Amino acid sequence: MPDAHADADVHAPAEAATDPAAPHQRPAVQVRGLWKRYGEQIAVQGIDLELPAGQFIGLVGPNGAGKTTTLSMITGLLRPDSGTVEIGGHDVWQDPAEVKARIGVLPEGLRMFERLSGRELLAYTGRLRGLPGDEVDKRATQLLDVLDLAGAQNKLVVDYSTGMRKKIGLAAALLHNPEVLFLDEPFEGVDPVSAQTIRGVLERYTRSGATVVFSSHVMELVESLCDWVAVMARGKIRAQGALADVRGDAPSLQNAFLELVGAREQGSGDNLDWLGGGAR
Repeated sequence: MPDAHADADVHAPAEAATDPAAPHQRPAVQVRGLWKRYGEQIAVQGIDLELPAGQFIGLVGPNGAGKTTTLSMITGLLRPDSGTVEIGGHDVWQDPAEVKARIGVLPEGLRMFERLSGRELLAYTGRLRGLPGDEVDKRATQLLDVLDLAGAQNKLVVDYSTGMRKKIGLAAALLHNPEVLFLDEPFEGVDPVSAQTIRGVLERYTRSGATVVFSSHVMELVESLCDWVAVMARGKIRAQGALADVRGDAPSLQNAFLELVGAREQGSGDNLDWLGGGAR
């Protein structure tokens, strides 16, 4: 993150600011017996998770593992067939208004009001959240600056690049100062410069005592960012815990991950004798 932005006021969550011990008194997220079925296909099979507060948490797994379905159920975007989810001690489905006030969400493929400019989108989002107009404008200015969007703040979102859309979506998710931030593949399709900017903001955010939960299938990224990981495959949690514990004696998280998900060694392509060498 550039030093010029070091004094930008990205606020700590209210509970963390008033009582530094509070985020560690209970899990940020508690999931018990979560199930989701689509016809004959079981997407999530009775998973249990206990995600610690104040940490950078990765939910990792191969494509089709059930990560997006799990995050959608945890954040109240998709109703589970059975099971419970608590965030900050509040049930997602029994007390949705309280939970939604405490979380920020950046789903994969987020739909936005594309005929608003970036600044207008933040102004609209903040006012929907019930924030005073002056506070919304102040926070929007800071977030646009830190996320390197100040020069595009009056440009319509429909004309934003993929990286810019991820950054304005992140700004909208952070605007109300949530306790827990959920991100589904936040670095997918993002250029290295935008990825580094997003990473810097998220690292600052967790240092304030907040919690970030993000899904990914890129183990190198997870290993460099996360304190705690949950490995998912075929709708089940294969392992969860501190990064070092999940990695164990494996030389990298990638190696541990392949073993945990039961990845079989694929063929080397010897039967593709027509491929390469200019053959037709």
